[in-house]
Amino acid sequence: MRILSFNANGLRSAASKGVFDWFVAQDIDVLCVQETKAQESQLDDAVFRPSGYRRWCKDAQKKGYSGVAIYSRREPDEVRTALGWAPFDDEGRYLEARFGKLSVVSFYIPSGSSGEERQGFKEEVLAWLKPIMDGWLASGREYVLCGDWNIVRAKNDIRNWTGNQKNSGCLPHERAWLSGLIADDCHDGLITPPAHGWKDAFRVAKPDAVEYSWWSQRGGARANNVGWRIDYQICTPGIAAGIRHAEIFPEPKFSDHAPLLVEYAD
Repeated sequence: MRILSFNANGLRSAASKGVFDWFVAQDIDVLCVQETKAQESQLDDAVFRPSGYRRWCKDAQKKGYSGVAIYSRREPDEVRTALGWAPFDDEGRYLEARFGKLSVVSFYIPSGSSGEERQGFKEEVLAWLKPIMDGWLASGREYVLCGDWNIVRAKNDIRNWTGNQKNSGCLPHERAWLSGLIADDCHDGLITPPAHGWKDAFRVAKPDAVEYSWWSQRGGARANNVGWRIDYQICTPGIAAGIRHAEIFPEPKFSDHAPLLVEYAD
């Protein structure tokens, strides 16, 4: 199974740059999109409905903001669009497709970079999500949580490690939260990893790689590869055991984020 996660920063913009032609050529089974920045009614043209795929959306109530989508070759048994907390759900940040005992989630964790109010909301979200994720991990289902988590984990995940220690997305307590969920050694020493936990799919495939998935649109960051790895597929240990390959695609450029592909055993 080939799963692709992609923050489009506007799906209409990404479509105009050819993302759907590229996506179909990658032989993807499930595509999880974040930041559609559109209402589903605005995505009716054929370009947004590639042949062979069905689509599900969770729009933000605020038009032109946030929003997630899932494209799948296979019809899910069930699609879920809410986790039960309106401040999060109403921003269009969660969509889950269930295929037998496998759940694939398109997740968009808030950014706190715009100021204290949004950073505060981000931290509320992280605290609220932790027991939900603990429950998923213990449920007996396999999960792949795809999306923009707006947090780096360690030095290999950000070019300017020292200069960003006080910036949202690289704050020590954010890094500790994310790595505290994940059972691996690819953290920054702030936590002791759990004995049984989630897996960072990219790090399962490439434990020591220095690759980024997002670049600021200012100051030539992308041209100079001054990036951050904030897009992940976080998965349960059972499906992680079958990871065959992971790849970030900085080119061609469809967004300020790069698509992340992970191939899992069927």
